[in-house]
Amino acid sequence: MIRQPLRLAILEAERMLSAAGVASPRTDAELLAAHLLGVERTKLMMVPLVDPPVVRALHELVRKRAARIPLQHITGNAALGDVTLEVGPGVFVPRPETELLLAWGLATLEDVERPVVVDLCTGSGALALAVANARPDAQVHAVEKDPGALTWARRNADRQAEAGDNPIRLYSGDVTDPMLLMELEGLVDLVLCNPPYVPEGTPVPPEVGEHDPHDAVFGGRDGLDVVRHVIGCAARLLRPGGGVAIEHDDTHGGSVPALLSARRVLCDVRDHTDLAGRPRFATARRTEPADGSTADPSTSVSAGS
Repeated sequence: MIRQPLRLAILEAERMLSAAGVASPRTDAELLAAHLLGVERTKLMMVPLVDPPVVRALHELVRKRAARIPLQHITGNAALGDVTLEVGPGVFVPRPETELLLAWGLATLEDVERPVVVDLCTGSGALALAVANARPDAQVHAVEKDPGALTWARRNADRQAEAGDNPIRLYSGDVTDPMLLMELEGLVDLVLCNPPYVPEGTPVPPEVGEHDPHDAVFGGRDGLDVVRHVIGCAARLLRPGGGVAIEHDDTHGGSVPALLSARRVLCDVRDHTDLAGRPRFATARRTEPADGSTADPSTSVSAGS
């Protein structure tokens, strides 16, 4: 059996993926090879030659990726922060852009001991588990309404707990429920959320449109249906000084900060760009009203006479 250069197999994989319209053909080719060989991508150069069955197996993985099956569905995992999550059909695949939101959230907790954190629309549990991993002293709560996604989140949470890491508390719940997490009202240091935010009808890549759950991607006509409820929930849950960060569509650089600013108990509203310079997530902090009450004046109602 004549061994073959792995470099040539990766070049052929890159060619196939490029022809199929995959956005990052070289990266995906190398990640598939690393997954198949059980090595880190940076160690591929230490495997100069491979047997023909390995080349055939790589070709089969590349064929699936060329059909626009998400890379993470093929490898079975995705990373966020320092955690690796199991993902597959029925759950939203975490994106690298969310690393920036995670970093902001962790930075706000630097001087907070035993923080209370809530991850709304948790999906695979990515943000919640990444925070719990980075802050072993944190009490982390994660909410998801979709039963399929909740199954993936439970699987990932169980794996992290079995590894001895900080466990999270998972809830089946909906951010539109005004009673959600009432026991935490006014006690939360940080609320994070990567909600469905793509405006309905927006063209998306096949990896998203054909494989991510529709309700985890699209957020109504303007993409803000869920975001509006997330902001209301965060305003209710946060303690004075607590922070909220919400990922959004790159067309929402003005609208999401405006929605946050409309809540008079939220202040220091800012929008943040991703590495490509596109608007990506908005943040705010909870402040006390001037009269010292904890109710949100923008949502309060008066009883009729």
